[in-house]
Amino acid sequence: MHYFERDGMRFAWQEAGRPDGPVVIFNHGFLMDREMFAPNVEALGDTFRCITWDQRGFGATGPTAHPFTYWDSARDLIALLDHLEVATASLVGMSQGGFISMRGMLLEPDRFRALALISTRSGIDEIPVQESFRQLKLEWAANGALNVADHLGGFLLGTREHAADWAEKWLKMSPQHFEHPVDALVLRDDITPRLDEITHASIVFHGSADVAIDPACGRELAGRLPNCKGFVLVDNAGHTPNLTHAEAVNPKLREFMMRYAR
Repeated sequence: MHYFERDGMRFAWQEAGRPDGPVVIFNHGFLMDREMFAPNVEALGDTFRCITWDQRGFGATGPTAHPFTYWDSARDLIALLDHLEVATASLVGMSQGGFISMRGMLLEPDRFRALALISTRSGIDEIPVQESFRQLKLEWAANGALNVADHLGGFLLGTREHAADWAEKWLKMSPQHFEHPVDALVLRDDITPRLDEITHASIVFHGSADVAIDPACGRELAGRLPNCKGFVLVDNAGHTPNLTHAEAVNPKLREFMMRYAR
């Protein structure tokens, strides 16, 4: 495990794959951490230098005592590049990681090459979804993940096989400071009007059975990105297709990165 510091926080990161290869940085989803990309790193590691990291509030980076936005998280991402002394990198962003990846590209477009987005959107959530996360914040503050881990497992992963390991992680998370990651999620701004500024080669993946973000959002995102090379609908996959259906995602992800990230 390695660390870098920014804004009074200590961020955890790891690398794998080819040390001299083109850099790909993986940005995880809400309530997930860097380990969600293990099967994808394995698929790319023979060619690429794969960097995974834990965002504010999650994984080995741990809780944050201060409010933040996804623009702050995008600057964390850029600080990671600076720490690694990497001039340019490609990005893989899943859900929340997609929010951060797109904002990073808007902040410093010249720092990035290619963009793979998974189960994400450019707009904001509908009011009922926002309210459900506010209720989650209250429940988590009172009881941690005790009463919600099973529901979240189905919501985010869709299969018992994959949900059990993540539920175990959630049960170990502190109930403190969870409000700030939820607020960042619920209060994020709509960047749809700026998508035409993201001219990098891109690809969008979405699970056909995603109940967290409707697949129509992924299709719309692919249609609005000016240099999108394709929309991949992963049959029977939920919100984390790169993890639960890696055998369907990895070949197309690898093909895209081999062509545009080197």
